[in-house]
Amino acid sequence: MTVAIDIGGTKIAGALVHPDGTMTATTRRATPRGADADGVMAAVAAVVADLSESPLWASAVRCGIGSAGPVDASRGTVSPVNIGAWRDFPVQDRISAELAEHGADLPTVLAGDGVAMTAAEHWLGAARGHANALCMVVSTGVGGGLILNNQLHPGPTGNAGHIGHISVAFDGEPCVCGGRGCVESIASGTAIARWARAQGWTPSDRPGSAGDATAAGVAAAAEAGDPIALAAFDRAGRALAAAIAATATLVETDIAVIGGGVAAAGDTLFTPIRSHLAAYATLSFVKELQVVPATLGTHAGLIGAAAAATMLLPSPSSSS
Repeated sequence: MTVAIDIGGTKIAGALVHPDGTMTATTRRATPRGADADGVMAAVAAVVADLSESPLWASAVRCGIGSAGPVDASRGTVSPVNIGAWRDFPVQDRISAELAEHGADLPTVLAGDGVAMTAAEHWLGAARGHANALCMVVSTGVGGGLILNNQLHPGPTGNAGHIGHISVAFDGEPCVCGGRGCVESIASGTAIARWARAQGWTPSDRPGSAGDATAAGVAAAAEAGDPIALAAFDRAGRALAAAIAATATLVETDIAVIGGGVAAAGDTLFTPIRSHLAAYATLSFVKELQVVPATLGTHAGLIGAAAAATMLLPSPSSSS
C-alpha cells in the first residue's frame, strides 16, 4: 500500500492506494483560507489521522505527496501559488513527522502536481504503454512532466517538464515568471479569457457563454461559433502545439497527454492543437506525435502521488 496525499488550493485529499491503483480510505479536508502555515498543516495532519484509522494502515510501505507548486523536491519544500501561507514550507518533513506520529515511519517522495499527473497517466491513463511521454495540465496555469524510457523524469528539483514556461512568442507579453511569451501567458485558462475580453468578447452578449467570463465561458461561446472565442482557442492551441513539438523534438516523446480544466473544452482545444502541430512537428521522428486528452480526471492527483512514490522510491524488497 502507498499513502497518497494530494495538496491543492481548494482541497487536501488522502488515500491508501493499492498496487493496482485502486484507492481505499479516501478522505479530504478543505484547504484553510486565511490560516497561517501551521493552520494549513493542521488540515494535512487531519487527513493523515483519518488514513491511520484504516485497518490497512499497517501495510503501507511508502508515501507520495503531490502538491501545487512551485515545489523544490530536492529540499522537500513547497510554495503553492494558491496557498499564500506556505512559502518554502517543509511539507515533506512535516508529513513524515505526522506519519511517524501515527506509527508509520515511511520513506516519502514529494512531486509537483504536473509530475504527479504524469506518473498517473503513464501508470493507468492515456500514456500507458508509451515509453516516452509528455503530460500536461492546462488550467489556471500550465504545468507538466516527462516520462523518458519508461521512467518518471522529475529533474533535480522536481520541475523537469514544466512546459508552461517555455517561451513560444519572441516578442510576447511578460509572464508572471519573469520571462516573456511563455505558453502559460497564452494558453492558460486565465490567459484565454483575458485575451478574449481584450478583443471585445463579453459573456453577456455572446451566444453560448451563459454569462461566464472565464475560459469555460469562452469555450461555450466558441462551440456556438463566436469568432473571437474561436480565435482565443486557436491562439492557445498554436502556443501549445509549438511547445509540444519543441519538447518532442528535444527528447523524442511520441505522445502528449493534456488534462486540466481547459482540456475539458474537448475538440475546441484539441482541434487547433492538432492542426497547428503539423506546422511545428515536421521532422521524421516527430511526425507521428499524438495529442490526446487525459483520462484520470480528478483521481489523477492521488493516483499520481502514489505512482510517483512507487517509481522514485526503491521497492521494500530491493532495499537492505
